[in-house]
Amino acid sequence: MSSSTVLITHPDCLGHETPQGHPEQIARLEVLLKALERLPVEVLSAPLAQEADLLSVHPQHYLDALRAASPAHGSAALDADTHLSAGSLKAAYRAAGGVLLAVDQVLSGAAQNAFVATRPPGHHAETAKAMGFCLFGNAALGAKYALDRYGLQHVAVVDFDVHHGNGTQDLLWEEPRALFVSTHQMPLWPGSGAPDEKGAFDNIINLPLAPETDGQAMRTLYRETVLPHLRAFRPDLLIISAGFDAHSSDPLAQLNWRVEDFAWLTQELCALAAELCQGRVVSVLEGGYDLPALAASAKAHVEKLLEATK
Repeated sequence: MSSSTVLITHPDCLGHETPQGHPEQIARLEVLLKALERLPVEVLSAPLAQEADLLSVHPQHYLDALRAASPAHGSAALDADTHLSAGSLKAAYRAAGGVLLAVDQVLSGAAQNAFVATRPPGHHAETAKAMGFCLFGNAALGAKYALDRYGLQHVAVVDFDVHHGNGTQDLLWEEPRALFVSTHQMPLWPGSGAPDEKGAFDNIINLPLAPETDGQAMRTLYRETVLPHLRAFRPDLLIISAGFDAHSSDPLAQLNWRVEDFAWLTQELCALAAELCQGRVVSVLEGGYDLPALAASAKAHVEKLLEATK
């Protein structure tokens, strides 16, 4: 097993242009990569996902519809929040392909863990519906790929983005080999993620947090509930949907986490992965819309991924 952390990204992800003032902006990836540039990670280029891989979670008619809606120039709105520019589909194929490369790296032993720094994000994309800034269900795609391509028995996806990962939930609802655990603010867009949404095989665990919940309350919830559920499931791979919008400075939500809370959570998840699945972790960037908070939180996250390889 390698003792390395890989960072997977691609310049094409800067070609996904959103309208002026949109929170999911190009600068998100620019400030994040700037914050990570001095860390001793191996940087790999995200490949384009193959359509055959995307078809494991999205139907052909959905891929065709996205292609038909993609503008040659300017912007096309899929809904009030989700837009396509001329470079968006290529960016989305890189984001999906980056997760697949991360799974390959970690499961082959070339790396111990990986952080996929791409955009657009993915955890709101449902089976045949783009929404919430997301086009493809990247985390769910990684889970299905690990299960089907590598024959793993169990893959867990932990989503600590402040918004519920309705897309990941939709894509993994009927997948008994996957466990999806989401902590998220409620009430908040998209309105899903109630505790009684359990999946077809009791494979979905939703743990809503009230507005103003701080890092101490989060730590208690993870120690007492999330980590025991993961231990009972015994995953062969842990995938993290790493959204940093639970930070107290984020403009789109009202949780009060701080940089040290993301560091603590990453450390705990990596320790659990070391205990259960040889430390194999694939982390995928989701939200985070205050640029300084995003940069600092993501840097702390990757520093803890690096520490876990020592």
